[in-house]
Amino acid sequence: MRLQVRLFGRCRELVGVDRIQLQLPEKASVQMALDVLHERHPKLNELADRLLVAVNEEYVDRSKALSDGDTLAVFPPVSGGTNEDVFELTREPIDVRGLVSRLLRHRDGAVVLFEGVVRDHSLGKAVLYLEYEAYEPMALRMMQRIGHEVHEKWPIDRLGIVHRLGRVEIGQTSVAIAVTSVHRRAAFEACQYAIDRLKKIVPIWKREFFEDGSRWVEGEPDEISRRGVEASSPENMSG
Repeated sequence: MRLQVRLFGRCRELVGVDRIQLQLPEKASVQMALDVLHERHPKLNELADRLLVAVNEEYVDRSKALSDGDTLAVFPPVSGGTNEDVFELTREPIDVRGLVSRLLRHRDGAVVLFEGVVRDHSLGKAVLYLEYEAYEPMALRMMQRIGHEVHEKWPIDRLGIVHRLGRVEIGQTSVAIAVTSVHRRAAFEACQYAIDRLKKIVPIWKREFFEDGSRWVEGEPDEISRRGVEASSPENMSG
C-alpha cells in the first residue's frame, strides 16, 4: 500500500522535506505510519505526542486504518456555514471593509468584526515580521466546519473568515472575522467562538522573525483535534 505523507510547519523542518512516500502493509493504521516516520526521522520525537494527523483533509484517530493512495498530513498543534458565508485564504492584504460589505444586509442590526493584527514584539524581543503557512484545502474545510457550528449555536445571518498566508508585516491584519446578525449579542458570542475555534482546529501556523532568528508559534490542540473530528461532525452536533 502506497501512502503520501505531507509535513507542515516545524515537522517539515525537522524532516527536511515536505512530502514523503511510504510503502506500508495493507490496512496499516495511522499509528503504524507514524511509527515508521519516527523510526526514519527521529528528530520528530521532539514533538512526541503533540503531533496532529489528518487523512484526506480530515482529523482522524491514530487507530484509523489507511487505504492505498491516502494522503496523511502530519503537523504540530495549530496556532460549515451557508453558501453566503465567506471563507478565504489570501496572500494579499485583507480588505476588511470589503468583507463587511459582502456580508451585511439591510435586515441586519449588528455587525461584529475581529481583526488579528501583527504586533512588533514577542518574548521580550522585537518582531520584524510574521509568516503564515497552511494546509490549505483542509484549512478551508475546517473554516467551513466552524461556520456550520456557529450557525447551529447562534441565530446569526452571515459569517466571514479571511486569513493571510505568507509574509505579513507589522501592523497588518493577519485574520479578519466578521459576523452579521439581527441582534448584537449573537454576533458578539459567535465572533468570539469563531476565533477561538480557528486557533484550535484550523491548520495554519505562524512563524515569528527576529533579528537573531525565528521561531514557530504553536498552540495547544483541543480534544477534538487530538482524537479526530467525528464527534463534532454536523450529524453529531447539538445546538
